[in-house]
Amino acid sequence: MPFTVVLCYLLGSIPSAYIVGHLVKGIDIREVGDRNMGAANTFREIGPWAGITVGAVDISKGALAVLVARWASLSDSAVLLTGLAAVVGHNWPVALQFRGGRGVSTTVGVLLMLMPRQMFILLAAGGMCLFATRNVILTCAIIFAPLSLVAWWLDTPPYLIAYGIALPCLVGFTHFITTRKLPAGSEGRTVHANNGN
Repeated sequence: MPFTVVLCYLLGSIPSAYIVGHLVKGIDIREVGDRNMGAANTFREIGPWAGITVGAVDISKGALAVLVARWASLSDSAVLLTGLAAVVGHNWPVALQFRGGRGVSTTVGVLLMLMPRQMFILLAAGGMCLFATRNVILTCAIIFAPLSLVAWWLDTPPYLIAYGIALPCLVGFTHFITTRKLPAGSEGRTVHANNGN
């Protein structure tokens, strides 16, 4: 199990937004916009397709971590640990001096594999919210905040309900520690592209 956990941490630490920023625009995405190494900041600072690509890759990292754990026939608790490792890897990647993203997309990928029905319902609601408001923070709240209630309604095992509360809390914690020192007004709340792409 330790090998799989480390592998999933390294998988999560693949810095898709950082790579795209350098390849497409020659910038460090962590130094522009809201300084978050994630899909929304990439969307705003580089362009829609770059942001969508980063989001898809980051979701895939979380999903693949769970799949790897299942392929390795790990216990349920070990599967949860590998999902957590992928999110931790995204947020604190060793190759970038532990300065990564906030883990929203990677968390979505993990939870999609563990609770697909529940997440599809909430992602549909979140997608409509994002389309209507372009507000990333509100969209995240719609996806994550009701998850425990939707999971309970669909008779999800209690340990998954607890995990569905804890993992988004890590996202919230990371959001807090990465935005508290930002200049007023620089926190990215919307996904309007800034470069006209």
